[in-house]
Amino acid sequence: MVTTRLRMFAALTLVAASATTASAEVVGKVGVDWVGNDIIIEALSDPKVKGVTCHVTYFDRSIIDRLQKGNWFEDPSNNSISCRQTGPIEVGSIDLSREGEEVFRQGMSLIWKTLAVNRIYDKANDTLIYLVHTRELTQGSAKMGISTVPLYGQPVNWADGKPSP
Repeated sequence: MVTTRLRMFAALTLVAASATTASAEVVGKVGVDWVGNDIIIEALSDPKVKGVTCHVTYFDRSIIDRLQKGNWFEDPSNNSISCRQTGPIEVGSIDLSREGEEVFRQGMSLIWKTLAVNRIYDKANDTLIYLVHTRELTQGSAKMGISTVPLYGQPVNWADGKPSP
């Protein structure tokens, strides 16, 4: 019984880890103090929406800061996002539900905290919404950022046909 549960948990973990998410590239690093804390800027492309690039920022604590303040294994939940059209837009098969889908995730602690970017399609306003937030196993964070990419009036190629409002 226990072995079956462990196998099931391992299989689910493997499936979750292999989910299609964007990969990010560090494009900037700004030092903010003398102890070595930095703000990291990453560019990520939505794997299902070509022509959209998001820039995400987050705080990266230094070793000195970790020694000074403790809490060795996590960074703060302060994130920002900005998404823009950077080429012709081609929308693949995306999740059109109210929750949308996760397009990026990255660990912010050893185990428990994850920075995530979700994409939601606002049909009524023909707009892609990108939400950056931090997800924690035991409690969520109220710190978030949002960016929108309006599709209205743009020549957009929809792989599955444009959804009706």
